[in-house]
Amino acid sequence: MTKNFQFTLEKTDAGARLGEISMPRGTIRTPAFMPVGTVGTVKAMYLDQVRETGADIILGNTYHLMLRPTAERVARLGGLHKLIRWEHPILTDSGGFQVMSLSGLRKLDEQGVTFKSHVDGSLHHMSPERSIEIQGLLGSDIQMQLDECVALPAEPKEIERAMEMSLRWAERCKVAFGEQPGKAMFGIVQGGDIPALRIRSAEELTKLDLKGYAVGGLAVGEPQDVMLNMLKETLPVLPVEKPRYLMGVGTPDDILKSVARGIDMFDCVMPTRSGRHGLAFTRRGKVNIRNARHAEDMRPLDERSNCPASRDYSRAYLHHLVRANEALGGMLLSWHNLAYYQELMQGIRKAIAEGRFADFTAETMEEWARGDLDPV
Repeated sequence: MTKNFQFTLEKTDAGARLGEISMPRGTIRTPAFMPVGTVGTVKAMYLDQVRETGADIILGNTYHLMLRPTAERVARLGGLHKLIRWEHPILTDSGGFQVMSLSGLRKLDEQGVTFKSHVDGSLHHMSPERSIEIQGLLGSDIQMQLDECVALPAEPKEIERAMEMSLRWAERCKVAFGEQPGKAMFGIVQGGDIPALRIRSAEELTKLDLKGYAVGGLAVGEPQDVMLNMLKETLPVLPVEKPRYLMGVGTPDDILKSVARGIDMFDCVMPTRSGRHGLAFTRRGKVNIRNARHAEDMRPLDERSNCPASRDYSRAYLHHLVRANEALGGMLLSWHNLAYYQELMQGIRKAIAEGRFADFTAETMEEWARGDLDPV
């Protein structure tokens, strides 16, 4: 641990990067996957379990937490870490994406965005300064700038307008963040699916000399090859010595291919959301536990896993729980999925350290392609 935020790039293997973020609340091994704890909970999971899967950091959401229980209340209760019993680093996103995607009523201008709560219809205003203030009240270790995220496809002029607005907001967020020893604020590269805009956004953000940089506005409806091409164009512009975070991504396949291009950090609701709907990610690919083929299969999802949910519970039981709409089914499958994601990240880090990331990727994808175990 350290008193300051520090990123150390330990090794590279072609484009893949092995590193470590040191912060007062702990060390984040990169490439890292951050489970999403939107409203102060990683859905259907105890945070002790989340930690045991190998997570070094979780994500919280500014938009949701400002609405309930409110940032001011969280601060009065000692901060988010104390409230949810998570002593390790927390990254909070700025709330910009949720404002754009969830709000039924919003008005955007240079000062920020006025929006209608999806919870009770009340009106709120979020400026860049207010976003940083909320994240500070929550006690977030890594805070994200407020940005405007445009869903793709979109008109080039609209993408450019939003990107330029996000740059101006980044400057205001940096001023509002000020000096917070041991904490960090990340900027967010925007620019949709237009390489020139992505490059300009990255160049301008780099001039702000922030602690880290995120790539936002991807995985919002565009094909994977578009996302990967935007990374190919953007990442060479960002500082080598700063961490790079791809927001809201993604599938295990997305993660492997993005690590290969130089991404250090990921978050996504997919492992827990899929688990609650009966879908498991495994070393043999996706498994829909709802399918009748599992009804009398006493084999576990993965006998080689260290996770009890993966190793100790039969497919037959998981199938029964999911089909009966029992909460335990979603809990066990979310646990399994988070453990699989962290095992994948551990394998990625080990492979980069050994200089065999390309081989690891090929082996992992070959095993996915084999498909699930044959039916009993």
